[in-house]
Amino acid sequence: MKERMTQKMTYLGVGVGLVLFAIYGLLPGSFIGGIAGLGVAGLLFGTPVEPGILARMIIALSMLLGVMVSGLIFVTGSSAIGWAVGKLIDTIRTGKAADAESHKV
Repeated sequence: MKERMTQKMTYLGVGVGLVLFAIYGLLPGSFIGGIAGLGVAGLLFGTPVEPGILARMIIALSMLLGVMVSGLIFVTGSSAIGWAVGKLIDTIRTGKAADAESHKV
């Protein structure tokens, strides 16, 4: 029973993180990744980036990487917060149970 609330709160944190990522992280992650990809493509092919296949692939991959990193940060961070809250709740519950048992004797 000790790990039960920790597990529930971790799952709740993952769900909240996915929702927050969908609302606040998807578009900015794509924008930041695209800007980074434009910078890399500009360094490789020259500053006015021409619409070539390789330049577009670099930009698309960096946009995908930006979205993935953003999702990783949102989901990992919120699940860690959920785990910590669940661990705190479990600690409080076991502390109260231990106090009740010590007063019975």
